[in-house]
Amino acid sequence: VSRNGPSLRGRLRELRQYLHVLREGQRFTSLPAPLGSPPRPRALSAREPILHPPSLHHHLDRKINFVAGVIHPWRVSAFERLLWRACRGYLVASFGESITWVIFLISYWGEQIGQKIRKISDCFHCHVYPYPESEASRADTMSGLHSQIQDLSVVLEETEQYLAQVLDKVVLALPTWRVQVQKMKAIYLVLNQCSFDVTEKCLIAEVWCPVRDLTQVQDALRQGSYKSGSSVECFVQRIPTSESPPTLIRTNKFTAGFQSIVDAYGVASYQEVNPAPYAIIPFPFIFAIMFGDVGHGLLMFLFALWMVLYENSPSLRQASNEIWLTFFEGRYLILLMGAFSIYTGFIYNECFSKATVIFPSAWSVATMANHSSWSSAYLATHPSLTLDPNVTGVFQGPYPFGIDPIWSLATNHLNFLNSFKMKMSVILGIVHMGFGVLLGVFNHVHFQQRHRLVLELLPEMVFLLALFGYLVFLIFYKWIKFSAADSLVAPSILIH
Repeated sequence: VSRNGPSLRGRLRELRQYLHVLREGQRFTSLPAPLGSPPRPRALSAREPILHPPSLHHHLDRKINFVAGVIHPWRVSAFERLLWRACRGYLVASFGESITWVIFLISYWGEQIGQKIRKISDCFHCHVYPYPESEASRADTMSGLHSQIQDLSVVLEETEQYLAQVLDKVVLALPTWRVQVQKMKAIYLVLNQCSFDVTEKCLIAEVWCPVRDLTQVQDALRQGSYKSGSSVECFVQRIPTSESPPTLIRTNKFTAGFQSIVDAYGVASYQEVNPAPYAIIPFPFIFAIMFGDVGHGLLMFLFALWMVLYENSPSLRQASNEIWLTFFEGRYLILLMGAFSIYTGFIYNECFSKATVIFPSAWSVATMANHSSWSSAYLATHPSLTLDPNVTGVFQGPYPFGIDPIWSLATNHLNFLNSFKMKMSVILGIVHMGFGVLLGVFNHVHFQQRHRLVLELLPEMVFLLALFGYLVFLIFYKWIKFSAADSLVAPSILIH
């Protein structure tokens, strides 16, 4: 039905063009010229005519023929110029209005010129239509065209109505058809991965299957044979092989996001320890050490909580935006990152980068002022005051939780916090790396490669602990050994 539409519309367009050609031609050819006044000849100069007066009447007795049709507007000037040169002026070309096509009517003398005009028209891709000579035949042709156009219009309208009815019926069946086609394509995809046996009467498929799922596969094959009405039942036969099986890691909606991050670095070999479960807590927590802020963490937590609560919504699951799907698949990861960021934000005492006074400060400024030599003149000339922790009574015990809010007034606030965060990151990072190296012990023992414990694990632990392990030890030693009294003589760990 849809293929018939364009052909009918094309036929209707041709009939309308033909009708317009006849109408425009009628305007040019139905005006009777007086017999006594010969047409003005086109001259090479003002004094020398092409047709001499004695032979004018002889030429006027010749039969005048017509070529009529339509041409694209941008080809008109070249078409007219080529006709004039090829026919040496022995023609009269009239062109109508320019809309989508330009109608032309060419009158000429002689068959040779007519053949030239037709060939040129073909070269310019003109649509040429037969032009009746007498006015009566033209009128008959026009009336015939009118009736054909009306009939075609009716047929086109009925065709479109029928097409609309067909499509209305198809819309109802389309979802069912789509499911059927997807099922068929899935079946053929599996069948194409099978191969024929020697007798070419049955299909053989070699697959990797988890041992735990073997009974389910056998039951599925048995049911498939029964439902298809096959006289021969499908069966599973285990094949011994020396190839290493592919790694199957079973995940759920919570662990899938963490597993995909680990797989981005590399998929564990068959029966190796999977590090993803151990990354579920450390990965978002180490992120929170960097990101720690109560306000920003709360926004992230609420955004992830919204995705978790509405995770079964089809609009969220079936979105086509790739960036959104990345966020949605990692919703539990973002939830933990937000929760841990709130916790570390309380430790850093930062909410949208501002300190909050949850508990009263453990720093006594009054004691500092009483034991210092701050005079009125000193206070007038020093806008910033240095608070010395080495004054008795200034420090009134540890702050209950996190960083004391008095630090937000200090000019060296960022220097202190950056150093503190960097040391915390180094300590937790080295502990994390050491744990990862120790996981290799289970791989070496499982695969009975005890020589790797000595040749691989031992050197790794020696290098890690002798360099970075010693660094962690120095951080703790410096915190314990040096107090506010002798902090000025404390050595730099970096230089050491």
